[in-house]
Amino acid sequence: MDFNLNEDQRNIREAVLKICSQFGDDYWLERDADGEFPVEFYKTMTDAGWLGIAMPESVGGAGLGITEAAIMMQAVSESGGGMTASSAIHGPIFGLEPVVLFGTEEQQQRMIPPVLSGKEKMCFAVTEPNTGLDTTSLKTRAEKVDGGYRVNGEKIWITNAHVADKMLIIARTTALEDVKKKTEGLSLFYTTLDRAHIEHQLIPKMGRHAVGSNMLFITDLFIPEEDRIGEEGQGFKILLNGLNPERVMLGAEAVGLGRIAIQRAARYARERIVFGRPIGQNQGIQHPLAKAWMQVEAANLMVLKAAQLFDAGAECGVEANSAKYLAAEPGFEACQTAVMSMGGMGYAKEYHVERYLREVLVPRIAPVSPHQIMNFIAERVLELPKSY
Repeated sequence: MDFNLNEDQRNIREAVLKICSQFGDDYWLERDADGEFPVEFYKTMTDAGWLGIAMPESVGGAGLGITEAAIMMQAVSESGGGMTASSAIHGPIFGLEPVVLFGTEEQQQRMIPPVLSGKEKMCFAVTEPNTGLDTTSLKTRAEKVDGGYRVNGEKIWITNAHVADKMLIIARTTALEDVKKKTEGLSLFYTTLDRAHIEHQLIPKMGRHAVGSNMLFITDLFIPEEDRIGEEGQGFKILLNGLNPERVMLGAEAVGLGRIAIQRAARYARERIVFGRPIGQNQGIQHPLAKAWMQVEAANLMVLKAAQLFDAGAECGVEANSAKYLAAEPGFEACQTAVMSMGGMGYAKEYHVERYLREVLVPRIAPVSPHQIMNFIAERVLELPKSY
């Protein structure tokens, strides 16, 4: 059992860190202040081919795995770009997985290359205002009409919808009361985000300002039948194939944020002199940072385990959810410890760790709450009765 990255994986990490070094702290501080999408960063990563790291070579990707994608996204976050940089580009990495696995050859060639080349941006439209994590109860309805579907409904917390050209959207094609199982009757589509029929509304939020979260109001949106991914009514099962990679990605990004926060705090502790000695000489500073480092590095092992299981085609729901939980919680603790270790300067924007603390709440909350993950583990691993 080898816990080390192989040479190719180390090269990926180093190459990504080198590209990200072009976008320093001032760049991300400006994006946090003005809330503008990081176009320059997005274009640089796209031009270098990184958006296709886990996509098949047949559609212009690198043909690598979720393991390599996780290593890449961890480096992006660890570079100082945090969740802003990560969320700007990670959608195509996991979001297009259903198209790869269930799309026709024509759909794959039509839908994926424009995203990987940067010609089109995509978003992932699942969550709704009144259903939250209860995806099987979503209300957005896709009614069958001549040549396709007519869609009406609302979506919320849709990342990058304000700048997206396309969206992967799930909607109910058969009413809930007319199906035998709640997971049936949902269909998945990858289609044009037609702004003549979709109104977006940005949600003001605590952090990650440059990557917008949106409320979508969908009115009489026509989706042609050729934009449906897989069989009608099987969208929920198809969607699940993109959820485990998403959890792995969020876990990797939380690890990256925890790492950079600890690095910044440790550097400050070495340089900050109080009472004639560096504050890092005090165990009250040393121990919390050391504990945070150990927790973050342990979480990284679960992230890599989950990614490797997915790439091997093995069942990885337990590991992917665990990786997300185990990375997000110590990631948050690391960022909080960094702020507290730096005292008042930790609260100052110029030292950046306050931004990390605001951003690390994203992988802690989304795409599934820590409480639901514990429910999942209790049921699937411990065989305890379902609590909800």
